[in-house]
Amino acid sequence: MEKEQNQKTENNTSEENEKNEVSLEKDSQTLKEENENKKEASIEITPEDKILELEDKLARTFAEMENQRRRFEKEKDEAYEYGGFAFAKEALNLIDNLERSKQILQNDGSLKNSDALKKMLEHFDIINKDLISVFSKNNIQQIDCLNKKLDPNFHQAMIEIEDDQKDPGTIVQEIQKGFTIKDRLLRPSLVGVSKKREVKDKKDEENKENLDNK
Repeated sequence: MEKEQNQKTENNTSEENEKNEVSLEKDSQTLKEENENKKEASIEITPEDKILELEDKLARTFAEMENQRRRFEKEKDEAYEYGGFAFAKEALNLIDNLERSKQILQNDGSLKNSDALKKMLEHFDIINKDLISVFSKNNIQQIDCLNKKLDPNFHQAMIEIEDDQKDPGTIVQEIQKGFTIKDRLLRPSLVGVSKKREVKDKKDEENKENLDNK
């Protein structure tokens, strides 16, 4: 009898514990929901905030549109100003070929000092001047480089020439003419620049002295 009573007491205690656990779980869930509701209520966007957000988005959109407009204007201007860049660069071959033809004729021994050579060279000069004039009207300018300091932005050094009369790096020879189109480099000038004579003479003197001493 006492055993049955103890069993009932244990069963009642177990049921009460389970009820308490369920109750605690419900209370915990309720607290969690309440906290979430409070958070949602605290971050709820007011009409004023919504207006500010829309104004910010609108300002960003207008700024992006303005940037695109400026890029378009810049590309349009560059296309207008430099659209003939490739054509102009190819056209420089005419001047190069004229100069080569002129040099070939001048070096031809059978034509040297003849009237025919003089007339041909005069015609070559006229054609060359006409080409330079056409280029100039289209903002294509020849680079003036002789006796100037080498500038990598406009000149390309091809050879060094010993010259004690000029400062090192001075352009003393123009191998191929360079040109610009407006503020852009169309083709650099190919040039020869001066350099100081090597100290060969001093070395020769030292060697000579050494030989004499021996």
